[in-house]
Amino acid sequence: MPCVKRNGMRELLLGTVSGELAAAVSLAAAELVAIAVGPQASPVTAIGGTAIDATPVEVKNWAIRHFGTSDKLVLQLGIVATLALFAAVVGVLAAYHRPAGVAGVAVFGAVGAVAAVRRPVGVWTDAFPSLVGALAGAAVLWLLAGRIRGQGPSAADDAGSPSPGYRQEVPPPVGVFDRRGFLMAASAAAAFSAVGGTVGRRLNSTNAAAVASRDSVKLPAPQSAAGRVPAGADLRIPGMQPFTTPNASFYRVDTALTVPQVDAGTWRLRIHGKGVTEPLEFTYQELLRRPLIERDITLTCVSNEVGGRYAGNARWIGVPLAALLKEAGVRPPSAGGPADQLVARSVDGMTLGSPVETVLDGRDAMLAVGMNGEPLPFTHGFPVRMIVPGLYGYVSACKWLTDLELTTFADFDAYWVRRSWSPQAPVKTSSRIDTPRPFASLKAGPVPVAGVAWAQHRGIDRTEVRIDGGAWQAARPATEDTADTWRQWSYLWDAKPGSHRIEVRATDRTGRTQTGERQGTVPDGSTGWHSVVVTVE
Repeated sequence: MPCVKRNGMRELLLGTVSGELAAAVSLAAAELVAIAVGPQASPVTAIGGTAIDATPVEVKNWAIRHFGTSDKLVLQLGIVATLALFAAVVGVLAAYHRPAGVAGVAVFGAVGAVAAVRRPVGVWTDAFPSLVGALAGAAVLWLLAGRIRGQGPSAADDAGSPSPGYRQEVPPPVGVFDRRGFLMAASAAAAFSAVGGTVGRRLNSTNAAAVASRDSVKLPAPQSAAGRVPAGADLRIPGMQPFTTPNASFYRVDTALTVPQVDAGTWRLRIHGKGVTEPLEFTYQELLRRPLIERDITLTCVSNEVGGRYAGNARWIGVPLAALLKEAGVRPPSAGGPADQLVARSVDGMTLGSPVETVLDGRDAMLAVGMNGEPLPFTHGFPVRMIVPGLYGYVSACKWLTDLELTTFADFDAYWVRRSWSPQAPVKTSSRIDTPRPFASLKAGPVPVAGVAWAQHRGIDRTEVRIDGGAWQAARPATEDTADTWRQWSYLWDAKPGSHRIEVRATDRTGRTQTGERQGTVPDGSTGWHSVVVTVE
């Protein structure tokens, strides 16, 4: 009985090790094949993308709220952890019955292949990485499981009698652990997975041609330049975000597990659809040769909770979108145009739908090519992204843009609309307290309270602060840059000892004051007054 228990524990442990090594080899082989096929075909990326598409809106909001821009990393780690658990089970199964274990590896390969092919931009060749990875993993698992019970391939048997002095290697009997064979096979599998996985991930995460194309871009001077940010627009109060958000700290919310790296030399943009009398196609260089505009514009994500950080202000350079659409013959619905929706498509298959009437109403909607004086970073849409001031990003700010189609809201639901978000999404008037921070401990006396307010394309008229539910007091507004940018504000509070709640609200230029009624982000953006609780000593 003790021997049986020891053998059972041995097979459990070695089976687990075998399963993990087989999974590691499978992923490494898949990453290497994805170098030729494309990073989107990597099993973790394909399965992760499918998981994002299938995740309920409430869960996505929860992930964004708790993990911020690290939500994709958390998802990838979750996929790897799930795979590791699955691999352990398959490995133990293979230790007792090799065909059953190999069948488990095949299931993983099939899931990855189907997920890759069924992605919005998936093609049949995207199945190759998962299938090759499954074959490699199955071979490793078969080999390792055979060594656990002494069922591996035996040493070559010579016909006839061995010559004098020759010592023939005799494999362990069936049912006896082949320690030497297992260690050799496990070491080879570990080495391959480490080297192959590292090389594959590195090459899949960097497109040398795309990087070179971005490095070679020299943005032309805009025909219509933005003026200097007016003095007094940035209050420079400690604890506040600067008026212009640096590229490195600008928020990023999208569904791309792997940031697309697009070669500007091969990139194309197509404009087509209903009401287009002259379909157009542009290369990147052709866009750069067109008249460019430069504008300061604040972007806001619809997933921004009350007081959230998913808002940022940058100086963008781009081609006026209205001019391109008019050149293609597009008319707004108010002028008899048949299309009321402009669908923007990304290279990764994302679709966003903007109202044609809004895009053509005279605001500075653009196809942006530059951000804060440099070509767009890859994480923010290089080579080209779309921006429409006054609309939440999920209906207007398509990154890695490659296609613009004129259609109707009745005929097509964009990605987020199919997931319970509103097709119409003007930015709501909002305000935020940046300093003091929640639960801060302050000294009695004058305390600067400061933050930002935004109502893109309407502009902020005033911001007010109140303490402990008292009367609203006017805050000092910073100098306004434009109606399309956020506006900083400050209020000098004479703080008294005790616990206090500070609230803020803003009123836009239409006279509308933001409501204090709390609403979540779904379906068209959060509402409510931001508040912080502090302690004054």
